[in-house]
Amino acid sequence: MRKLLRRAFVLGFFSLALTASAGGGTILFLGDSLTAGLGVKQEQAYPALIQEKIREKNFPFEVINAGISGDTTAGGLARLDWVLQKKIDIFVLALGANDGLRGLPVTQTKANLQAIIDRVKMKNPGVKIVIAGMQIPPNMGGDYGVAFKDLFADLARANQAALVPFLLDGVGGHEELNQADQIHPTAAGHKILAENVWRVLAPLLPKP
Repeated sequence: MRKLLRRAFVLGFFSLALTASAGGGTILFLGDSLTAGLGVKQEQAYPALIQEKIREKNFPFEVINAGISGDTTAGGLARLDWVLQKKIDIFVLALGANDGLRGLPVTQTKANLQAIIDRVKMKNPGVKIVIAGMQIPPNMGGDYGVAFKDLFADLARANQAALVPFLLDGVGGHEELNQADQIHPTAAGHKILAENVWRVLAPLLPKP
């Protein structure tokens, strides 16, 4: 199943990359099922809604959704070379949720995310970085939850990156905005995710 998902991602990535305007910039979203839009149509996932906003504002940018359901920070790091075959102008890093749900060491998650950022900057020296913060349910333990939440802000400060404080703000814990698993947003929930990201992303876009 993992190989099938990866194959689908590769095909989807290159089909999206081919549609990107040669004269404009590229925004890459690297994430997990939240970014991939598990359980909703591709055009309802928040990166696609960001693309709609960009087109409405006539910004010369194209969005590539490089989200894979179930991905961890280690998985994102392992597949990074695939997604960096195209020049990236803005990089939205939205990984870490699955690390937290699995109780993986915060130091390991943070190191993986920093390695991803370092590699993206090495390949694209002028890239602008946006980090999507995440939080985990309290059943993982208070100390772990605080450390996990803080790692995203720490990374943003260390890398002079823009920070979305909590990607699921306004959605997490709201039953009506989540699917039956109470983890993945509905189409209505994704609209709120898009607004959360847009507030941080929009100021990074040059006026058309």
